[in-house]
Amino acid sequence: MKVIAVVNQKGGAGKTTLAMNLAGGLSRHGETLVLDLDPQGSSVQWASQGTTRFPAVVKRPIPRFDTASLRKAYSEFTYIVMDCPPSLESDASLAALRSCNLAIIPVLPSPVDLWASLRLPTELDLAKQANPGLRSLMVINQLEPASALSSAMHGALEEFGLPAAKTAIRRRAIYRTAALDGVTVYELGRRAEAAVQEFESLLDEVKNELA
Repeated sequence: MKVIAVVNQKGGAGKTTLAMNLAGGLSRHGETLVLDLDPQGSSVQWASQGTTRFPAVVKRPIPRFDTASLRKAYSEFTYIVMDCPPSLESDASLAALRSCNLAIIPVLPSPVDLWASLRLPTELDLAKQANPGLRSLMVINQLEPASALSSAMHGALEEFGLPAAKTAIRRRAIYRTAALDGVTVYELGRRAEAAVQEFESLLDEVKNELA
């Protein structure tokens, strides 16, 4: 079992979109579970939309979970993706960081989001005291290719001293369509080909981190 926590310090970074589409890609390689740790319940709501079955199981977590209880409660799954609350200080986010193999941190290409992420290295170092094997990967999300700020983001992320994915996720209407239909981009056919290629590239990086 490999456990991924999708975390960030503030809302609006596209955390649930990243978590759900990652789960869609991972489900093609093994049984996948999404644990919705966010009080807003966005992942559960997403999976309940439309008439097509979501490709991964989506549910609320068991209470007061840790690494051992996750593996016992969800032993049938190859991958677990945890959609965390928009705060690294919440009990759920802290539990996720202490029990996951990989923390994925979506960051929007904006100064405000970069400033909000300044505490990330410290928070991750604290989590590593309880979870020494914890790895992390920052992901640029909702990238605008023509934006000067977007083109400077990879350089900006280097200042954090945390690994950053080479793959960036672009701002695409197809991600909103997937949410409205209760599926992932993998179920939307040819119109989602570019988005699927994006996530396949990101999944290659994720699997390398999990290896």
